[in-house]
Amino acid sequence: MAESSYRTALITGASSGLGRGLALWFARRGVKVYAAARRKDNLEALAQEARAAHAHIEPVELDVAQADATLARVRELDDACGGLDLIVANAGFGQETSGKRIKWETVKRVIDVNVSGAAATLSAVLPRMVERKRGHVVGVASMAAFRGLPRNAAYSASKAFLHIFLESLRVDLQGTGVKVSCLYPGFVKSEMTAQNKFAMPFLLETDAAVELMGQAILRGEAQYAFPWQMAGVMGLVKHLPNGLFDGIARRAR
Repeated sequence: MAESSYRTALITGASSGLGRGLALWFARRGVKVYAAARRKDNLEALAQEARAAHAHIEPVELDVAQADATLARVRELDDACGGLDLIVANAGFGQETSGKRIKWETVKRVIDVNVSGAAATLSAVLPRMVERKRGHVVGVASMAAFRGLPRNAAYSASKAFLHIFLESLRVDLQGTGVKVSCLYPGFVKSEMTAQNKFAMPFLLETDAAVELMGQAILRGEAQYAFPWQMAGVMGLVKHLPNGLFDGIARRAR
């Protein structure tokens, strides 16, 4: 198993799904991983699994919806480990926000986690990384960022924010030694997608998705959408005229 060049990493949303898988993936490659999430019991179980594989995961109880507290905690971790090499803003929340039945409470939760929480996670020690001339920040967006999907106004918009936020950072940080990546998963088996009541084409197993994401991060991909079949479809959908897109989306509701 190939080792990573990172010494330390912070991965949010690590109590289940892609975040949990990524934490183990990097820990098994010799990285000291700070696995952050709200569910402490899940994190302790994750750390125990890592120890059994002679890997190192430190559980970090954290609710990224509390953006100011997240900012402070990430900085504390950076101080404690002598500098985080990799930060993956993976924590996310998705719930239906149909325009006909939209609830502010749901919209706010999506924004608190996917926008404010992700931005705080990624911004916390970015100036320090620039000073150190090394580091890598990664955001886990979604192909939902490419168009406003039906019944998903808040989720699609939140992932579009992350897409643009990271793109601008990437341009600003060229030549600093700090890398910026944005990942766009399609449908992956997880607790969040288990609640979906619609067809999920090209659905990936979690382990397969984690492998693709981990390798893309190691390669330093600026943007990486997967699986390729779904990326191809959404690449076409992204460029459809509004009238045609609206008609297709209306039938998919």
